[in-house]
Amino acid sequence: MKAISAFFFYLIASFPLIAQSVQFNQYTLGSGDTVKITVYGQDDLSLETRLNDVGVINYPYLGEIKVVGMTVGGLESYIYEGLKGDYLINPSVSVSIVEYRPFFINGEVKNPGGYAFQPGLTIDKAAALAGGYTERASKTKIFVDRIINGEQQTLSADRYMQVLPGDIINIEQSFF
Repeated sequence: MKAISAFFFYLIASFPLIAQSVQFNQYTLGSGDTVKITVYGQDDLSLETRLNDVGVINYPYLGEIKVVGMTVGGLESYIYEGLKGDYLINPSVSVSIVEYRPFFINGEVKNPGGYAFQPGLTIDKAAALAGGYTERASKTKIFVDRIINGEQQTLSADRYMQVLPGDIINIEQSFF
C-alpha cells in the first residue's frame, strides 16, 4: 500500500515537469529564436542562425525554408527528406535551439522590459528577473498574451504559471 501511495505522490509531483516537456516537444519556432542545424560529417550543411521577422532561412541545396511555426522535429524531418536521395544517402540531421526568443514583462514590476527566456521560468521568477513586484502590484490580476495555434490570446494567470518564449506578461495594479 505504501508503494502505491509513493507512486501516486511521485506521479503528482512530477506532473508539472511532464507537462512542461510536452509543451517544449510541441514548441514552435518563432522570430528571435536562434537555431543550430547540424548534418553529421557535412560542415557545409551545418549552420547557426537567429530567425528574423519573416522567419525564413536560406538553406544549402533546399533554398528558402519558412521555419516560423515549425517544431524542431518538423524542421529536422523537412531537412532530412530534402537532403535524402539527391545529395546524401542517409543524412544525420540535428536541429537544436541555441537561444529562445525573449519574453516581456510589463506593468507593476520595477524594471519592465524584455528578458532572456530560461526553461522552468514562472511568472514569479520572471518578476524577480525584472527587479521584483512594485508595492502596488496585484498578485491576482496577472495576464499573459501568448500565441496559441497561430492566434494571439490573452490568458488569466497566477504567479506560478509557466512562462513560454515570446510571452508578454502584464502585472496589473492592486487597489490596496
